[in-house]
Amino acid sequence: MKLFNRAFILFLVCMTRYSLVNAQSTPMTQTSASNPLQNNRIKIDSIDKKIIALLGERERVVKEIGIYKAKNNIPALQADRFKQVLEKTVEAGKQEGLSATFITELMNAIHKESLRIEEEIKAQKQ
Repeated sequence: MKLFNRAFILFLVCMTRYSLVNAQSTPMTQTSASNPLQNNRIKIDSIDKKIIALLGERERVVKEIGIYKAKNNIPALQADRFKQVLEKTVEAGKQEGLSATFITELMNAIHKESLRIEEEIKAQKQ
């Protein structure tokens, strides 16, 4: 569980840092300098790519957790743990100006995929 908690905190920190670094390091060409819409779209594309990479990293950690849970007969769903994660992420989201509704929906989607992965691992072990 501590590994999952650390991985998730790392995910949030990396998302924030990647956003800031990318916004500061995107080169301003003549075209992008004269077209802020295109420049910002390029930034968003880069951030989206990094978000997907971080989600992939997160799900690789979920696989490790799934293997551990399968070996130790621990159910995939840990409702109390998810409640803690959700509370922490909603609070972190508020610090970034994100709505609780958005963060809750995002985390529910991520959690659903994590449970799917853990259940798949459990099924393979049987």
